[in-house]
Amino acid sequence: MIEPRPQRILLVDDDANLLVVLAEQLHDDGYEVSTARDGQEALRRLEAGWPDLILLDLMMPRVDGLAVAREIKAAADLPIIVLSAIDTADSKAHLLDEVAEDYVAKPYNYPELRARIQRVLRRLGDRIPRQSLVLGPNLTIDLHRRAATVGGTEVKLTPTESRLLHALAGHLGEVVPTETLLARGWTETEGADTSYVWVSIRRLRQKIEVDPDNPVHLLTVRGVGYRLVSTRDDA
Repeated sequence: MIEPRPQRILLVDDDANLLVVLAEQLHDDGYEVSTARDGQEALRRLEAGWPDLILLDLMMPRVDGLAVAREIKAAADLPIIVLSAIDTADSKAHLLDEVAEDYVAKPYNYPELRARIQRVLRRLGDRIPRQSLVLGPNLTIDLHRRAATVGGTEVKLTPTESRLLHALAGHLGEVVPTETLLARGWTETEGADTSYVWVSIRRLRQKIEVDPDNPVHLLTVRGVGYRLVSTRDDA
């Protein structure tokens, strides 16, 4: 029986001590770890192969973490957990919406960081198709490219929108409670409440529905949650 390969993590931080300590902790938990001291080194490492997850510091010399994250996301939808000493609600919300799957403030607590890593990697196993998901004549979703094609035009999805669609596509045609979407879309964001889901669903409809005011794919089940449905005859 072939043993499954260890999940690969790229750790990017200009703090040499943190690199050594955190790499050892991750290795002890069974992860295959590579490290980079700055953004340029991180991008070079990515040329040799993609990891399953990136732990990325924001404040680095030469190429800062946000620029690295944007470049990575432009090439592939790799999950990123930000490690940063900047611990403000606005910074977290912005990063979670634009490039990050999660945000952990320094100094980190390793058991908490490990739990968040496990949660992000577990989400990658959601039962969604690796290929494009054709939901109707005017909508195709490619969650692994973080994009949708609506009426022949491609639109990009933000990480938050992608996380919500992951949860909905994993239960296609079924009702997903608002509380579940909140937990899946936002991880420990300060002040997160169900209004985050309402606003993001409204924005998502603006992107994926031909007529957002009369949606046919992203439906509200009042008082419960939302359903993603297909209009294909063979669905």
